[in-house]
Amino acid sequence: MVAAIKTREITYTAADGSTLIGYFAAPESVEPVAGIIVGPEWWGRNEYTEQRTHELAEHGFAALAIDMYGDKKTTVQAAQANEWMTQTFQENTIVERANAGLTTLAAQPEVDATRLAAIGFCYGGKVILDLARSGADLKAAITFHANLSAQQAAKQDTFKAEVLVLHGELDSMVSLADVESFKQEMNNAHITNEVIVLKDAKHGFSNPLADERAKANNVDLGYNAEAEQKGLAAMYAVLDRVLA
Repeated sequence: MVAAIKTREITYTAADGSTLIGYFAAPESVEPVAGIIVGPEWWGRNEYTEQRTHELAEHGFAALAIDMYGDKKTTVQAAQANEWMTQTFQENTIVERANAGLTTLAAQPEVDATRLAAIGFCYGGKVILDLARSGADLKAAITFHANLSAQQAAKQDTFKAEVLVLHGELDSMVSLADVESFKQEMNNAHITNEVIVLKDAKHGFSNPLADERAKANNVDLGYNAEAEQKGLAAMYAVLDRVLA
């Protein structure tokens, strides 16, 4: 465990002109360390995303929770989240904003820009997978209860990341059939990938607030502490290996 962690907000601009505000955390270190962007759930770049970013810094990485909606907007209303998320599905917005975050992370003095990876939760999982599909220079792309759909299927000659997908067995938003389609996409492009289906876990299994959000919004989410811990352990195993 790293004792001293530095944090700051970083304002950056996407190609579409959006003003984005990321949350950066890194260990106090003499030498630059590997960097990881963190894609938020559809609620926006909230405290949960920042918590995961801080944990990555405690583990020894520099991390940036990226802002996908602009001005670090967040919500606890599913309808608002869906509206903002859907807006980013237009044209190349997801990749442009995610790439702006990755570029910003790589430019920080604490970061070794030759060792970059990405993790994402829910909508943020789609964000980092689409970023990897675009050919971003990532060592790994790791998702928790992600939307796995692709606007542009992965291609062997551009996809650089190793992929780990952590999926809930009881996820009603992303079906096991969707998971099989994703595996086929990865295998067709000869991409190193692993999909771990976590027993008795629903969509949102990694977020302790999932049950509260489910009740407030009448959506099928659920926190599962065992799945969360298994997923995080698998994530760190990959990150420690590929970013060494």
